[in-house]
Amino acid sequence: MTLKSVPSLATALVALAAGGAFADEIRVLNWQGYGTDIDWSLAAFAEASGHTVVHEYFNSEQEMLTKLRTNPGAYDVVMINAVFTPQAAEEGLIAPIDTSAIANYSGIPASFAEDQKLNHDGTVYGVPWTWGLTSFAINTQSFDAPPASIEALWDKSYEGRVSIRDDALEAMQIGALATGQDINNITDMDAVTAKLAALMPQLRTFWSSENDWNQYMAAGELDVATYWSGSASRSAGMGLPVAFVVPQEGAIGWLDGLSIPATSTHKEAATQFINWMIDPAFYVKWDADGAPASANALAAAALPDEAFNKAVLGDPEVAARVHFQDAISDETRAAYLEAWQALKAAQ
Repeated sequence: MTLKSVPSLATALVALAAGGAFADEIRVLNWQGYGTDIDWSLAAFAEASGHTVVHEYFNSEQEMLTKLRTNPGAYDVVMINAVFTPQAAEEGLIAPIDTSAIANYSGIPASFAEDQKLNHDGTVYGVPWTWGLTSFAINTQSFDAPPASIEALWDKSYEGRVSIRDDALEAMQIGALATGQDINNITDMDAVTAKLAALMPQLRTFWSSENDWNQYMAAGELDVATYWSGSASRSAGMGLPVAFVVPQEGAIGWLDGLSIPATSTHKEAATQFINWMIDPAFYVKWDADGAPASANALAAAALPDEAFNKAVLGDPEVAARVHFQDAISDETRAAYLEAWQALKAAQ
């Protein structure tokens, strides 16, 4: 299967290009190396549609929001973690999306399409694009079998060979899972902070990027560390001795969407690019390079049976243990950051 073999997108775009309807430069705001900036895909999109795509990158969701606020007209497509979509919509930073103009939207199941984080006052502001899990991965050379519990992070057998991402929200939600609490409604912060305080002596280091994580694992310095499902798939594909674990306590689920900034002057072309990004043909090829899971059910179904995102994330028993993130208030986020900084300072 190739990109051009899917008539729902490629044929329509070729017709537009042949008719000389328009050719725009689309500006995309995203994490670097996250799907939208793949060279082969951009080349195929440009050939089919006539549109070129350039990128600008952010290093945090707060930086992404700041760029949208301070650079009106600079962007045409923005990738937003769904927990931040309500804030972007309420601030008027992103525009309503006409999903009838997105042919591949029909493959998105209601569980994602109707997610309230992407819908505001009955209007769609984000197209579900990718999803995945935050849990932990193990060095398979250090375990006879994958552990069943998140308590592996606290197991004294691995003291000094554990890592956790330096991120307040993620840390608090890992602590919530470990203390049997709702990740979206932590009612006993004392229990979470006490659990995380007990984790600190276990740590070899904090990690902040996939590259960091891979370097520590490649050097044999880690036995168990929090990680993302798509990243674990890529790490294993690189030959690292890595296995992703969804423990009995569950894992944190996240959803990323694609939105159109309100000040975009190329909204029609932006819509075409979003359609391209959720196309099953694009996704199958991207998945071979270690993509996160697709929010398009048709794309997920088109994967080979042995693909990580089908064999692992497509397992109903795994899906039943996923706790998807909800949006949180600025006050809660600030409280988590304060607690996390205090924990690190006390090390």
